Amino acid sequence: MKPIVKGICCLAFSWAALDAVAQQHDMSADYVRPTDPLVLRNIDEWRDLKFGLFMHWGPYSQWGVVESWSLCPEDQSWTQRSGEFKDDYFGYVKAYENLQTTFNPTRFNPDRWVEAAKYAGMKYMVFTTKHHDGFAMFDTQQSDYRITHPKTPFSVHPHADVTKVLFDAFRNEGFRIGAYFSKPDWHSDDYWWRYFPPKDRNVNYDTQKYPERWGRFKEFTFKQIEELMTNYGEIDILWLDGGQVQPPKQDIDMPHIAHMARSNQPGIIIVDRTVPGPYENYVTPEQQIPEEPLSVPWESNLTMGDSFSYVPNDRYKTSRELIHMLIKIVSRGGNFLLNIAPRPDGEWDEVAYERLREIGDWMAVHGEAIYGTRPLAASTEEGYYYTQRKDGMTSYAFCLSGNGDVLPISMEFTLPQGKTVRHVELLGVGAVDWRVVDGRITVGIPDGAKKLKPLTYAKVLKLQH
Repeated sequence: MKPIVKGICCLAFSWAALDAVAQQHDMSADYVRPTDPLVLRNIDEWRDLKFGLFMHWGPYSQWGVVESWSLCPEDQSWTQRSGEFKDDYFGYVKAYENLQTTFNPTRFNPDRWVEAAKYAGMKYMVFTTKHHDGFAMFDTQQSDYRITHPKTPFSVHPHADVTKVLFDAFRNEGFRIGAYFSKPDWHSDDYWWRYFPPKDRNVNYDTQKYPERWGRFKEFTFKQIEELMTNYGEIDILWLDGGQVQPPKQDIDMPHIAHMARSNQPGIIIVDRTVPGPYENYVTPEQQIPEEPLSVPWESNLTMGDSFSYVPNDRYKTSRELIHMLIKIVSRGGNFLLNIAPRPDGEWDEVAYERLREIGDWMAVHGEAIYGTRPLAASTEEGYYYTQRKDGMTSYAFCLSGNGDVLPISMEFTLPQGKTVRHVELLGVGAVDWRVVDGRITVGIPDGAKKLKPLTYAKVLKLQH
């Protein structure tokens, strides 16, 4: 982990950045609180969920490259091209787009993903219906560049519309559903016009000079989002990526899109990420965890491996690392959206299932300290983090376990906010002995607790006030 510090007006904080092969996005500075009571209610309920599943998946997984980014000249420095066409940009683009003709994830089994995510304690999911490369993982009628087109081998499979199949499978098990959608579309001739070579992530022509072409792109974008909002059941989150697409030069008319979305999906949470204003209902630090609580709804999206998309032999984080990330995020008032990248055959690596099982074992004991909680201003003693119930009558103190998994004989820390205590439990064990002296509480750890494996990642004290 490499600490970096970035100052943002209005919200002062520093970031702890994680090493990863992915783009990082700064958090928007000027949060605008929604006024729609239904949206506000849904945001509050979403904040209670705490833990979600993210998935980046598309034909690019066949090459094991960072999703979409190798197409963009601006990002060549960190996502270099490889293979036969690495020195021929236009040949590379043609070969990349031809991946559509070989994408055939016949091992795709959404029920196994749902079972694993549910056991891990995840409560919502966000799926990449279309990334920046423009390939639609849903049955859009606006483009042939889609998984259900006859050019794609998987189009004849009963689960060809993977977005619909995934949304239905997760929704049937009680998950809230999020649709990731890229506003830029690098396949569209109305975004990256082939008359000009692309230079960076932005539209590659002057939208003021060619308003008809930009108008076609706006209509194309609107219709694709409308398809998602009308043909795919109840959607809880519209998660829009590509913050460069915003006024004045790349205005896709977000008020029009938001009105349509909420006409079809009342109260839907809209995340026009990194674009300050009324359509960024929560903020989304990427591959980062704020070091302090934030005053706005937020979600850290981080990867289980090093990449958002599938990379062979990726380095998966340990269960300990992932549980510690979850604790830090939740104790600072955020949600944890954990990305798992499906392979080109439509499966996850087995290590992903192993991680989710181990997280689920820990959550089965400690979930009450995670779900439905809010941050609690507390001492900054190393290794201790705190949450509290909304009524303030119960708080939880997390003590992170080190790599040695050796539980201490006792725990001692300053009581959060000087609260008085009337009862203490060690989750997974029960009532424990405790005493308070000069605002510090000391809690004894029973010998039997040292044999409980779920307590080795982090143990949690429940303090009743």
